[in-house]
Amino acid sequence: MKSEWVLLSVAFGYLGLLFVIAAWADRRAGAGRSVIGSPLVYTLSIAVYCTAWTFYGSVGRAAQYGPAFLTIYLGPTLVMLLGWLLIRRMVRIARAQRISSIADFISARYGKSGWLGALVTLIAVIGIMPYIALQLKAITYSYAVLTQFPASPVLHLAEAPFWTDKSLWVALVLSVFIILFGTRQLDASERHEGMVAAIAFESVIKLLAFCAVGLFVVFWLFDGPGHMLQRAAQVPGLADNFGLEAVPGGSIGWVSTLVLAALAFLTLPRQFQVLVVENVDERHIRRASWLFPLYLLAINLFVLPIALAGTLLGDSAQTPDSFVLTVGLVGGSSWLPALAFIGGLSAATGMMIVETIALSTMVSNHLIMPLLLHLRRLQIENYQDFSGTLLGIRRIAIVLILLLGYLYHALIGESYSLVTIGLVSFTAAAQFAPALLIGLYWRGAARLGAAAGMLGGFVVWLHTLLLPGFAQSGWLDASLLSDGPWGIHWLRPYALFGLDGWDIYSHGLFWSLLVNIGLLVLVSLFCRQSRLEQTQAALFTGALHDGLIQTPLWLGQTSRGELRRLLHRYLGAGATARVLQSAPGPAETSATNPADDATPASPQLISQAEHALAGALGGASARILINSVVRGEALDLEAVLSLLDTTSQALEYNRRLEQKSTELVAIGEQLRHANEQLRELDRLKDEFVAMVSHELRTPLTSIRAFAEILRDTPDMDSDKRSHFLSIVVRESERLSRLIEEILDLARLESGRMTLKPQRLDLTRLARQSAEAVSHLCSERGLKLELELPEDSAAVTADPDRLQQVIINLLDNASKFAAPEAGQARLCLEPFKDHWRLSVEDNGEGIAESERERVFEKFHQLENNGQDASGRPRGTGLGLPISRGIIAHLGGRLWIESGSTLTGARFVIELPRAPEQNNGNEWLTAS
Repeated sequence: MKSEWVLLSVAFGYLGLLFVIAAWADRRAGAGRSVIGSPLVYTLSIAVYCTAWTFYGSVGRAAQYGPAFLTIYLGPTLVMLLGWLLIRRMVRIARAQRISSIADFISARYGKSGWLGALVTLIAVIGIMPYIALQLKAITYSYAVLTQFPASPVLHLAEAPFWTDKSLWVALVLSVFIILFGTRQLDASERHEGMVAAIAFESVIKLLAFCAVGLFVVFWLFDGPGHMLQRAAQVPGLADNFGLEAVPGGSIGWVSTLVLAALAFLTLPRQFQVLVVENVDERHIRRASWLFPLYLLAINLFVLPIALAGTLLGDSAQTPDSFVLTVGLVGGSSWLPALAFIGGLSAATGMMIVETIALSTMVSNHLIMPLLLHLRRLQIENYQDFSGTLLGIRRIAIVLILLLGYLYHALIGESYSLVTIGLVSFTAAAQFAPALLIGLYWRGAARLGAAAGMLGGFVVWLHTLLLPGFAQSGWLDASLLSDGPWGIHWLRPYALFGLDGWDIYSHGLFWSLLVNIGLLVLVSLFCRQSRLEQTQAALFTGALHDGLIQTPLWLGQTSRGELRRLLHRYLGAGATARVLQSAPGPAETSATNPADDATPASPQLISQAEHALAGALGGASARILINSVVRGEALDLEAVLSLLDTTSQALEYNRRLEQKSTELVAIGEQLRHANEQLRELDRLKDEFVAMVSHELRTPLTSIRAFAEILRDTPDMDSDKRSHFLSIVVRESERLSRLIEEILDLARLESGRMTLKPQRLDLTRLARQSAEAVSHLCSERGLKLELELPEDSAAVTADPDRLQQVIINLLDNASKFAAPEAGQARLCLEPFKDHWRLSVEDNGEGIAESERERVFEKFHQLENNGQDASGRPRGTGLGLPISRGIIAHLGGRLWIESGSTLTGARFVIELPRAPEQNNGNEWLTAS
């Protein structure tokens, strides 16, 4: 049990450290030395996805449902691995249109609609409320576990006043911290460098803390993974709780939760903030596409071991959601529970910081500001500087959002586990996915369709997931779950329209997305888009080209002075000066010179002013304000498409030039390669001529020498004369064979070799070939074994040429077999729809590096290519000719290691001949 003041000191000290890191990062950014311009920092900021749900709830879900917790992380993993191009597209659009939130993104896509942005904001606030409650519950629950252990934690007594509830004070303290932390500047589309740096630091802390608990469990409480598994195997039925069968809803639950996590990863306001708005370099996305899955793998590596350990410890470990804390307490560690508390605090505060900043921006830009602009009696246009009021609105919104989260926690938070609360919010955020994703690829998606779809899906979410929570907590009649509203049985929240047997989250996701997508498509098909909506749709669906989304959209007229006063009112003096200086007027004027006020503002400056206002107020409010000072209209769709066509033509021209340049480089490379091939062919030709000359000269020299001896020695005795004549005959035969082989090789390479393929029995032909060399084998002391099938082996081939190949291989085997007790084997066997004939010997074999080279012309093996007298054992043409013949017959010839004997194994593969129905007439070599 830890004392309360120690934990409070640790918590406030940690929050203070975060504030120092954020302030340091902001100062570095102001000095032009950003600390977040790194793919690693970007990846760690995305890890804000891992909240207290991950730190505590994943272990609780694993203890109850085994591997079901993995789907929450496999979904984002698939998005990052397979969908990083989609994220890059969203980043490009957000950067070009100064988008500051997911509400702003959807609003801008559908004609910068103010009321559509307001709808997205309302759904986000209500839908994320349970998620914020989850973080408050996690913080107060972990605090109660550590201060009250070994007793069961009590968060708040029902009869105690609400101001004694620690969750309320946590919400208030965090609201002050987040106000100081994230609302020091007005432009929400600008990077919150301090926030991103602090979130990246928190991601490191929660990973280290969780891994420390995991290592403690595996190697301190137990003697390694093997010991833990042995202990678990001794508990009856425990293995069933950690198998795939324990996943709620079975395969449907697995797939639906996977889809839900993937959609929520893109559409949760905090994820959109770090993925899109805070991205400083789109090249970081590609690196994060594999770094972030690695982070998820690391932080989930010890989930199952901790869940298993907590289960084995029994009641002493308390509830599954508290296992991360209690395993250290049960194990007697004095420091590990405090480290785990810091890790859980990191996970929870990181989520709430980014989420409340994103939601407060949405509330300010899409709810409060449009309302103020429409209330004429407030006379906002008379304010000299309204920027301070806007920051105040955002700060109040932060407090209210956290108090709403506390209210949900106080009302029904005790009735659900952490994971259950999180899945409710995930399903609410998923309602943005159809409007966002379909809007990026279908130009016909209309504003009314997107609104109808989100509203319909949100109503289904309320009915199937949110209201049942109030019913289970006693705030609504429990008959809502069993009988349906007003007793309508087919409207039961957990069995809508009779769909029963699914887990509640798969059921709610299916019906809400079905209604959402169906209404979006149907309403879009039957409604007409406004001109601005058509223009924005054209820009968003063509967003892969930067020039297509940065086109100025204003043809109206106004003065630089009117723009300056408008910008100063809502952005302040500093931001106004930066905007005006980015697109100056005449050279003699400046952004602050009153003489410049009457100068007409260019379309580029008007667009930049709108973008600047959009970053602070949202796209819809910025559109209203620019319309209030610009006389004239924005470009309609036809004008925009004309500009897009011009830009597209320039891009196409550049693309073609680049393509031509690439083709020229490729042609140059091909010419260089062809030149190298010609040089190689010329070298091979010279070598071939030299080799042929050498091979022909050797027998001719021998014949000439012995012929001269016979001519000059008429009185030579008969035995010597007979010996010399036999040498002349043998060399003449060798010369004839060499000439015939050279001619065969020339016919093969020129394609003029005439083959007479016929249907023949390969078994019989192989046996005849073996008989033809049997006498030669006997002379050389070679034992030739035959493994031929009794049945016929039908192939289509030229019998003479095929027998020539087989005899050549058998002759080589007899030459290169072992000098003592030489062996060779001729084997024929079926292989799929082919026949394989192999010849192997027990010689030294052929090295793998030489197995292709022996099929080159005149190639001689260095080690075993000569006989005892030092002369080559062949011409080096037999194998190239043999491979060429087999290739012309539609087969293959190659070398591999001997399967039974120790030498080389030559394999011929020929296709089987088709079956004949009119009798079999087998042909053999004559």
